[in-house]
Amino acid sequence: MSTKKETQKSTSKKSGGFTDEEKAAMKARARELKAEAEKAEGEKAALEAIGKMREPDRTMAKRLHAVVKGVGLSPKTWYGMPAYANQDGKIICYFRDRMKFKERYAMFGFNDSAILDEGSMWPVAYALPELTSRDEARITLLVKKAVGEKA
Repeated sequence: MSTKKETQKSTSKKSGGFTDEEKAAMKARARELKAEAEKAEGEKAALEAIGKMREPDRTMAKRLHAVVKGVGLSPKTWYGMPAYANQDGKIICYFRDRMKFKERYAMFGFNDSAILDEGSMWPVAYALPELTSRDEARITLLVKKAVGEKA
């Protein structure tokens, strides 16, 4: 139990200095600003990576970007690809355009942080030669499952 003198000491200013509470509040705000800046940088980097893609992958990536952000994941890049992370910063899913490794189709994939476990074997990547509205709906359900949401 603190005494009246100790309480006054921690909440009163000494010759223009900051109290412990004020210092703690400033540190918390600095962490918030850093997180906001990192989130903005992640968004910018993901959009730049998408912008460098050739069609039809660019259009698919833009649509997937909106779908995945709608589930609540944060965009960033991962190995130069648009990727989406949970609140812990772990990459849950990503989009790889067909030109990345000169493949015949684009790919939407999940990392091991995704909660997609089903039996002793489950898919973690999907070929996307095109992206239909049905595919978008399925991807939305998969991403929700990957983050532990009830679909």
